[in-house]
Amino acid sequence: MADFLYEDLLPIGEDPTEYRLLTTEGVSTVEGPDGRTFLQVEPEALRLLTETALHDISHYLRTDHLKQVAKILDDPEASNNDKFVALDLLKNAAIAAGGVLPMCQDTGTAIVMGKRGQHVLTPGDDERSIARGVYDAFTRLNLRYSQNAPLTMWDEKNTGSNLPAQIELYADTAAGHENAYKFLFMAKGGGSANKSYLYQETKAILNPDSMMQFLEAKIRSLGTAACPPYHLAIVVGGTSAEFALKTAKYASAHYLDELPTEGAITGRGFRDHELEKRVFELTQEIGIGAQFGGKYFCHDVRVVRLPRHGASLPVAIAVSCSADRQAKAKITPEGVFLEKLEFDPGRFLPDVTDAQLDAETDGISGTGKGAAVKIDLTKPMPEILAELSKHPVKTRLSLTGPLVVARDIAHAKIKERLDAGEEMPQYLKDHPVYYAGPAKTPEGMPSGSFGPTTAGRMDSYVEQFQAAGGSMVMLAKGNRSKQVTDACDTHGGFYLGSIGGPAARLAQDCIKNVEIIEYEELGMEAVWKIDVEDFPAFIVVDDKGNDFFAHTGEVTLTIGKRPGL
Repeated sequence: MADFLYEDLLPIGEDPTEYRLLTTEGVSTVEGPDGRTFLQVEPEALRLLTETALHDISHYLRTDHLKQVAKILDDPEASNNDKFVALDLLKNAAIAAGGVLPMCQDTGTAIVMGKRGQHVLTPGDDERSIARGVYDAFTRLNLRYSQNAPLTMWDEKNTGSNLPAQIELYADTAAGHENAYKFLFMAKGGGSANKSYLYQETKAILNPDSMMQFLEAKIRSLGTAACPPYHLAIVVGGTSAEFALKTAKYASAHYLDELPTEGAITGRGFRDHELEKRVFELTQEIGIGAQFGGKYFCHDVRVVRLPRHGASLPVAIAVSCSADRQAKAKITPEGVFLEKLEFDPGRFLPDVTDAQLDAETDGISGTGKGAAVKIDLTKPMPEILAELSKHPVKTRLSLTGPLVVARDIAHAKIKERLDAGEEMPQYLKDHPVYYAGPAKTPEGMPSGSFGPTTAGRMDSYVEQFQAAGGSMVMLAKGNRSKQVTDACDTHGGFYLGSIGGPAARLAQDCIKNVEIIEYEELGMEAVWKIDVEDFPAFIVVDDKGNDFFAHTGEVTLTIGKRPGL
């Protein structure tokens, strides 16, 4: 019989995070039984911390993340498209840091995880105070309400406040943590949340060759809809499927960076730096790059190995996207502290952000101002299609003129009209359709943050819509299914990929006017008409059946045979 041994399942080491003090109010200490000191935390301290954290992660990024983005511009192996995306993301970060436009229009589900020491005292319901902080942030700031309350199994209504939040509070009984209340705040948009996957595997993949082949297939399947470059997390093992998934989410936020780097008979989780290196090299070689081909599909990779039941091998994968929105926080006897994010991202921009790159462009997919093909969207649709047909996939475009904005619910309503024998709305025949949903519009501006949403959710509508003369030019983010390529080949349509991530830059620099034209009651899901100027895009699917991403899902690693077979 084995000796009794205990170690925390995720033994995180010393926290190197730099924090800033928010306040000392609402925090005090009292003496308790046996001379023990207790930390008293008032509800207002929890509310203020939550509201401030959600403000900060909506507008600021970690310094290390910005350094990784800036590194792309200096890498001679980075593709022109990698550099173009990186430059736009840095511009977007600088605009968002102004505190008016959030970095992404999908300001996410608010996720709060807290660990409460044994000597922390709070009156009432902590979850309520935290939820109030979420409410205050989303109702006071230029954020977006994305949460739908189920009224019946089939009927939903937007809550109008972005509540409910996901709030999970745990007891922390570790020695030395008695008088600390620690938090991780995350804002998780639909794009990256939809790229969390669980696979139930077997011991058959627990060898280097099989694991790498398995991971290559799954990494390629992630696609670009969640706005790479990614922070990629992979968890192998887990005492349960749900624990594997939760660990992957924490790892993608770099919350588990201080785990041990080797295993032990206690079964503790650990990071495998060697496998992280191999997987990261794989992500650089597969060619997807920072959305439109290249080297930078990922900024980095985290691989965590967990214990498992002998009959189970869960493998979880998660990403944090270019809107890398999370921050640690803590409440101690010294006050309320929040992770210090980068308030001056503009310092990572090159001195000249366009002209210096022109000399290296090839006229199609380069990074400079002269590299894009200008498309006049004020022309009739047949002329727009004829112009697009002259250029190959991967061509970078600059769009100027009117776009119609419609996404999930609007597409469903238009499909109902077509199914009932009604005509395709004229606006979808006359104009390209942009899949998006805006954040709130700041006072004095034409638009709130207004980046693209994931195109794949609208794939099932394309054949029917194009057959009816609509959606001939579609604009969104991410790769699409073969049914879209086939529809465009049949009907002469195009899918244009917009950069996923720079929603604030698009709002400030490219979107000149916004008006609702139908379904006003749907809020951000309404049908809008917007006027854009020099809106960046790439031809991803053309009218000849070509798809830029068609071969990015093909696995190239193979498992060699044992000698003699």
